[in-house]
Amino acid sequence: MVAAEAELVCQQSSIISVQYLCVPNPIDNHFLDVSSPTSTPPKASPIASESVSFDISLSESVVSCKTSFQTTILESSSSNFVPSIRSGSHTDQGCRESNEDEHICIDDLSAHLGYLFGCPHRSAFYAVFDGHGGSNAAAAFLKENAMRLFFEDANLPQTSDIDDLFLEKLKGSHRKAFLLADQALAREQNVPIYCGTTALTAVLLGRHLMIANAGDCRAVLCRKGVPIQMSQDHRPSYSPERRRVEELGGCIEYGYLNGDLAVTRALGDWFMKLPFGSASPLTAEPDVEQIILTEDDEFLIVACDGIWEVMSNEEAVSLVQRELRRHDDPNQCAIKLVNEALRLHATDNLTAIVVCFTSPVCRESATQRPRLRCCSLSEEARNRLRSFLEGK
Repeated sequence: MVAAEAELVCQQSSIISVQYLCVPNPIDNHFLDVSSPTSTPPKASPIASESVSFDISLSESVVSCKTSFQTTILESSSSNFVPSIRSGSHTDQGCRESNEDEHICIDDLSAHLGYLFGCPHRSAFYAVFDGHGGSNAAAAFLKENAMRLFFEDANLPQTSDIDDLFLEKLKGSHRKAFLLADQALAREQNVPIYCGTTALTAVLLGRHLMIANAGDCRAVLCRKGVPIQMSQDHRPSYSPERRRVEELGGCIEYGYLNGDLAVTRALGDWFMKLPFGSASPLTAEPDVEQIILTEDDEFLIVACDGIWEVMSNEEAVSLVQRELRRHDDPNQCAIKLVNEALRLHATDNLTAIVVCFTSPVCRESATQRPRLRCCSLSEEARNRLRSFLEGK
């Protein structure tokens, strides 16, 4: 679990001075109860709380982030397991006039960026950006600049081996990347201040899975058929988020943050983060969770809130399981998820990503049985056959 306090100070040529004071609340315990009901539960290895500080100088801003958090890394006896990664995705505007969603599917991240972190483990990256404010400008900006914002400018830790310290630094780096991306949106002239987006990212490094979320997109892991929610929906109805908002001077009106937004965390929406320099009830600070995958892990679903408004975690996992048994194609599974949400009268844009952790099933064509022909005999032939069988 992660308890974090972060402070972001941004000075931009004496024009913009931004300060976040964000205290994200940990996800409830049941979200990360990944123990298998039929196998020995994974061993938890607590990591002592430590402070991580980093300073990054940009051409127009200086960002200073300080984080202090405690994490439980879930370990497994299957230390030799390495997931075989393959994915599929689908999006549909649904009943909306336009599609404000954007998404990213990269099964081989090293092909885009080379070996990350100085470590040769296979890596992958997935993201869903659910735009709002009448435009997909913020979501499109994040998609177009994702490699730079989340990796190249994020001061990624370097290592020849993945250990607990590296994973903690990786979490801090990805958390900082969300805040830097938010600052980039503030500077982007093509993104109106009334436009924003939620964001959920999934990074795979070997068998290590890290989920970062700001908003109400959701990631659900299927382990031995059991859904495990890997992210918390940041909505005003979630009591820890409501308390955080109210402590920072915000209010919830008719189920909306300050009467305007249906989420309490998002990137962009700078009209709600003014005046500059003040603490904001709306924050881009993500919750970051990570686990170690085991051979019991089948697939991960990453989807926007339009899917989850009409389907439960259990229903989505069951649907993907059925589809995988039929054709073993994650892309067809993503299409089926979106189409099922449409059938259930979803009212929002719809985007789904399905990431499988197992190799494709080899489907050899079954041996064809010989066809039998049914023949009719004439009366004379039947009599002759009868006489032959009776020995006459």
